[in-house]
Amino acid sequence: MSMMKYTPRSEIESRIQRLQREIAELELDGAIITYHPDLFYFSGTSQNAHLFIPRTGEPLLMVKKSYTRARHESPIEDIVELPSLKKMPGMIEKAGYTDLGRLGFELDVIPYNTCLLYRKIFSDSEILDVSGAIKNVRLIKSPYEIELLREACSVIDEVYEDVPDWLREGMTEIELASLFEAGMRRRGYGGCCKMRAFNQDFFLGNVVSGTSGAVATYFDGPVGGSGLTPANNPHGAGWKKIKRDEIIYIDYTCVVNGYTADEARMFVIGRLPDKLTEAYRAALEIQREMVDLAKPGVECGVIYERAVGLADELGFGENFMGMGNERVRFVGHGVGLELDEMPVFARGVRMQLAPGMTFALEPKFVFPEGAIGIENTFAMQEDGAEVLTLANEEIISV
Repeated sequence: MSMMKYTPRSEIESRIQRLQREIAELELDGAIITYHPDLFYFSGTSQNAHLFIPRTGEPLLMVKKSYTRARHESPIEDIVELPSLKKMPGMIEKAGYTDLGRLGFELDVIPYNTCLLYRKIFSDSEILDVSGAIKNVRLIKSPYEIELLREACSVIDEVYEDVPDWLREGMTEIELASLFEAGMRRRGYGGCCKMRAFNQDFFLGNVVSGTSGAVATYFDGPVGGSGLTPANNPHGAGWKKIKRDEIIYIDYTCVVNGYTADEARMFVIGRLPDKLTEAYRAALEIQREMVDLAKPGVECGVIYERAVGLADELGFGENFMGMGNERVRFVGHGVGLELDEMPVFARGVRMQLAPGMTFALEPKFVFPEGAIGIENTFAMQEDGAEVLTLANEEIISV
């Protein structure tokens, strides 16, 4: 992959029209979008900008920096330079939109002080939350988006094939991680994985070996890892040396052209203890069961309950998705421009699967001697879940 891809005009127009229908249902006069993943989704650019989408009519992209790149990247017709945020109401009015009584903002991600600033700038407007509407629109991916996600999955698949060539006894987790990450970067990974949740900073992924897999951390996932320091991103690969006969757990995102693949595979130098091998077979069985259940119209909570129940039946319930109080209460999550999108596969979630949803399923187990499991990225089709990540699912012994 050597060329940038720009979002087609037809994609942007379709997305904006879908959001305008949501805006009308909320009885808003328009929405202002500035959070990068949403901004990119609706405009095709991630520059420092504010996108005004009226209830009806054409959008206005107001760019603080870089105007030149935004003009090149976005198919939106009306793109103007924004010298100051205070100028936004006047610029929107100049574009022909004078009724701004009810304005939607991404209040789930905008900092409080920034929200206060918007209230001051749009002092004659009622500031309301449009985040739910945006998530509804982004939930169903177009064929174009699924193809971009498929490309990201093929990149990470290729890198997993290279792991046996890199892996050697005595190397540190961070050494292996750096080789894996470089392999993705060379193939087009932009180097940034977006998460919407507050304070869920995330690097690229996870390489942990043996007992490192049992080290818990802040991140809302089943497997932690020590990281390199408690100061910044205390998660994932650390300074531990990789030993023989212990599980090497590799779980990475791969973001290519904005879309996030998520895949985990297992490796060992030598031979694993029987208990971990049995747990891995259980993870594969749980994955098969979840995929068989994943059909349009099935509630996400039903799939979660079946996964938890099967983990209990197979004798590994106490170690499913973590240990003790560190266990997480989900088995899958949506993926797209962010790692933590809808749908979420958790207890009580009534959302029904539908064609166009994209998600990762990740049945995993954590023991004192290490973490083990499987994760794949899927696209929901009319007849069920299509797996997009295709790397070898066997535990690779070197």
